[in-house]
Amino acid sequence: MILHATAERGEPTQPWLVFLHGFSGDRREWQPVGEAFADANRLYVDLPGHGGSASVRVDGFAAVAEMLKATLLSYNILNHWLIGYSLGGRIAMYYACRSQPEGLAGVIVEGAHPGLMDINARQQRLGNDQRWAQRFATQPLADVFHDWYQQPVFSSLTAVQRDALVTLRQANDGGALAAMLLATSLAVQDDLRPALRRCLTPFWYLCGERDHKFRAIAEELSLPSRIIRDAGHNAHRENPAGVVACLAQILPF
Repeated sequence: MILHATAERGEPTQPWLVFLHGFSGDRREWQPVGEAFADANRLYVDLPGHGGSASVRVDGFAAVAEMLKATLLSYNILNHWLIGYSLGGRIAMYYACRSQPEGLAGVIVEGAHPGLMDINARQQRLGNDQRWAQRFATQPLADVFHDWYQQPVFSSLTAVQRDALVTLRQANDGGALAAMLLATSLAVQDDLRPALRRCLTPFWYLCGERDHKFRAIAEELSLPSRIIRDAGHNAHRENPAGVVACLAQILPF
């Protein structure tokens, strides 16, 4: 099975930039950034449970990785970079570390968690995600997202920014979001730190300067990282120009 995606072709000799959105987003999330790289070939993917892939269900990260690999092959994509935010970044890290990808030139993640190390933290996260999943599956999405964006990781958002995100995200399928949330919970994700440090694929970690939780993770990883000024957790939405400038420094074209 392949995932729904939108392809925009640039120069045939240029590599592909494959963009993976965050939880409750879709393929459009990265387009304002991707359009700045018109010479590159770009693929904007709808992850399972989202956008044009809303009907797709998976049982874990391995299944997502296999679908991503099949999707890339369906577009004959060989030489490519993965660029992922939050959930999309976690999938990109798993893909690079666990799926023996062919043609992967580099990985760039923004605000993505490498995995929980402590069993108690995993159990706590599982309970938390189960409660959110129950709400996504049974309650009006506007109400759920109103509370979702009150979580500490989104503390840098203004009231106007929160309202805009609630309006945007409530178009999702609640049952599909619930299924994907549980299938890709941090409670079931591998701790990818050791694998990332061994990984031969070039890797960069981006985070917003006001995203204190993920800045701490970036420092702990001790891998190449970049700070996006004037941004919180969702840096490519809050400061797309800053992310474009950062990517332009990293990408080899």
